[in-house]
Amino acid sequence: MAGGNLELFKFGFYVAFPIWSMYYFGSYDFWEKHVKDLHFWPAEEKTNRLPVEREDIRAALEDLKRDRLEQQYRRRLVKQQADTGDRDT
Repeated sequence: MAGGNLELFKFGFYVAFPIWSMYYFGSYDFWEKHVKDLHFWPAEEKTNRLPVEREDIRAALEDLKRDRLEQQYRRRLVKQQADTGDRDT
């Protein structure tokens, strides 16, 4: 009946290992040693900020509208060039 002891060991390991790993990797000491100096997030000055003032919102909307119209214009040009290229052959 050695299988019962093995099953008991496996069960104990399956329960204890996640608890131990959460305790070890979630501790403040681990964070201080390994995570604190990684600088994972970008600096606040380099991140995008949403416009808050009314004028800033209007300017952002105008930029988006201008970009959309430019893309539509480029698509029309490409389509026209493709259509005229098909007629030449």
